[in-house]
Amino acid sequence: MDSLDLVRQKETMEEEIVEETRNRKVYAQLLSAIKQRIQSAQVRSAVAVNQELVLLYWGIGKEILARQEAEGWGTKVIERLAKDLSSGFPHMKGLSRTNLLYMRAFSEAWPEEAIVQQVVGQIPWGHNIRLLDLVKAREERLWYARAAIEHGWSRNNLVIQIEAGLYRRQGKAITTFTKALPAPQSDLAHQLLKDPYSFDFLTLSNDADERDVEAGLVEHIQKFLLELGAGFCFAGRQYPLEIAGEDYRLDLLFYHLKLRCFVIIDLKSGPFKPEYTGKMNFYLAAVDDILKHPSDNPSIGLILCKSKKELIVEYALRNTATPMGIAEFRHLENLPAELKGSLPTIEEIEAELRTPEGSNE
Repeated sequence: MDSLDLVRQKETMEEEIVEETRNRKVYAQLLSAIKQRIQSAQVRSAVAVNQELVLLYWGIGKEILARQEAEGWGTKVIERLAKDLSSGFPHMKGLSRTNLLYMRAFSEAWPEEAIVQQVVGQIPWGHNIRLLDLVKAREERLWYARAAIEHGWSRNNLVIQIEAGLYRRQGKAITTFTKALPAPQSDLAHQLLKDPYSFDFLTLSNDADERDVEAGLVEHIQKFLLELGAGFCFAGRQYPLEIAGEDYRLDLLFYHLKLRCFVIIDLKSGPFKPEYTGKMNFYLAAVDDILKHPSDNPSIGLILCKSKKELIVEYALRNTATPMGIAEFRHLENLPAELKGSLPTIEEIEAELRTPEGSNE
């Protein structure tokens, strides 16, 4: 075989490799597309099944409620129903006395079928049980149901948000959004910010400075993002900016997927001071010039302080035309040194537990 044949053979092999690589790529794209279609169908099927189940439970609860009111029956009838229904449908779960009581409470809480179909029927039954247990006000319960749908909260996340009082904090930050942003974006941005922010996953001393708080938030970034809410993407801590030959650093930088903009968070370990807004104005202008893409919306600033006086915040923001908000944050505090010494140590507790009751050790 001469050199020309070798060259041709090599070229043929290279063409075959290219074609094989192309075929694998096309096949991978096909496989990915089909998998995505199947997963979407599974999600739609699961949602439909869940909605039918919730509607069934609502109908059972409505029937029990109506008969009890008409006949004056007490709760004993529910216990009897649970036994008879479990006997009649031995392979069906969810027919216990406890669950029948939840069905009755569910239909009493939501007498309108439209609400069940459009809202609470879109979340799992376990979510609805937690809402019945933990939230008493109808409007607040409905708000959490809609938020769970929008953000895809798991049952545990729903409970966390309820226990953290998100409903009472959401949209409570003092902002300039209505005058600094167009209507659709300003409304969304305002609803995304809360006051106060709860950083109970942090345990810091009372005199912790901004860097301590910042380090703790980054260390617990998943919990921090959960508290911030859906859509926040972490871009960096102490994010560097070079301006006119001088170095500046942003405490925390995020990008928000829904708002399509950067979000700058400036942490302050003490009370709010008016001069903080000037610094944030500077940061917002720099980020919009240096980092913002032409298709992005104007950047937003959030100043988080340990405390604030609303009148001081109002005056500081009154003539501010850039989009920023002011809110407080809370975290767990370490025990004071004098109190620590009065508490038993882990070793002392363990020794006490090992000591037999009634001994003189």
